[in-house]
Amino acid sequence: MATLYTRKDSNIRKTWFLMTGFLIVLIGIGYAFSYVYNDPYILIIFAVIAIVMNVTAYWYSDSIALSSARAVPADGPQYLELNRVVENLAITAGLPKPRVYVINDPAPNAFATGRNAKHAAVAVTTGLLNMMTTTELQGVIAHELSHIGNDDILISTVVVVLVGLLAIASQFFLRSMMFGGGRRGNDRDNSGLFMILAIVGIVLAPVVGTIIQLAISRKREFLADASGALLTRYPEGLASALEKIKAYDMPMQNPSAATAHLFISNPFGPKQGSISKLFMTHPPIDERIAILREQA
Repeated sequence: MATLYTRKDSNIRKTWFLMTGFLIVLIGIGYAFSYVYNDPYILIIFAVIAIVMNVTAYWYSDSIALSSARAVPADGPQYLELNRVVENLAITAGLPKPRVYVINDPAPNAFATGRNAKHAAVAVTTGLLNMMTTTELQGVIAHELSHIGNDDILISTVVVVLVGLLAIASQFFLRSMMFGGGRRGNDRDNSGLFMILAIVGIVLAPVVGTIIQLAISRKREFLADASGALLTRYPEGLASALEKIKAYDMPMQNPSAATAHLFISNPFGPKQGSISKLFMTHPPIDERIAILREQA
């Protein structure tokens, strides 16, 4: 029988499965370029660009995310309790204390970022600090530390880069097809079916990539809920925090689509409808609360 804690291994396997499929799609796009333009070096160039973007994301993902969220270091005396909670839970989790940041925003939210446990950061909004009790704050921080401990903060960053690369490559490919180019003569005539399939793949790639990104993000949240509850030994703390977060139905003041999936809750606020649910970066909060309280 699946429980809050046995979901961890399942979510990790599914996450790597989705990542593998995503990389196959990325390689396929590069191959489509090289085939249609009859130039194998395009595939090599495409691979080099992907590697450069991933390396850049690896080293600077935390700075980019924090800057995008307008986060500032939580160094003032008013943040002593926040730093104490982060430090105590980090010790319990066996992690180095991450850098702590605050976002001046009334919406209750938080996120973790960084390339690994030694180079990680946790950011919380002022709205979260004003709204949560100590046990609720502990639940949220434990959730974010779990993202760090589970090594999925880097995975999420890589996915963002790959989705962006697919979108850029697709636009470039479609524009180049509009202005001609590609194979010539009989070889082009014989490759008509392949070109049609390649164009269809290019058009659908960004949509498929986004869906994969969101699916990984949702599974990350379930995994972090499970690990966070295990860390505090008090699932009700996080469940109660999520209830308060859900009750605040306004978006953050400066949400960014690029980092939306990093937050504990959708920074754009609640969305309704079956179609919009497909593109939500987070699983339904009610479902997360129910799973947590099953273990309380």
